[in-house]
Amino acid sequence: MDAQKVDLFIMTNNKFFEGHQINQIRDRLLNVDESKWLMIQTLQFKDPTTMLIISLLGGHFGIDRFVLGDVGLGVGKLLTCGGFGIWTIVDFFMIMGATREKNVQRLLQVLY
Repeated sequence: MDAQKVDLFIMTNNKFFEGHQINQIRDRLLNVDESKWLMIQTLQFKDPTTMLIISLLGGHFGIDRFVLGDVGLGVGKLLTCGGFGIWTIVDFFMIMGATREKNVQRLLQVLY
């Protein structure tokens, strides 16, 4: 893959990934063939800041976990009212990292 295309992709999408994962993602993208590049370009990543706002507004009901795709955790938060509030507070601090991890998983699914 062309290094210039990969660097442009990294620059435009770096907020969706953890900083320590950027070099690994770049290396894997450089080894991707052209046939997968169109699929990579059309991926929709979840914004960690938006997920934090959703968590602040609806995290008590598990809405943040449903949007993230963690249906089981969303049901757990919904049934326990956010783990009696404790789980909700913990997710305020962890939801952005969880969102970035889901974005990396989505990218790796396309790469392999």
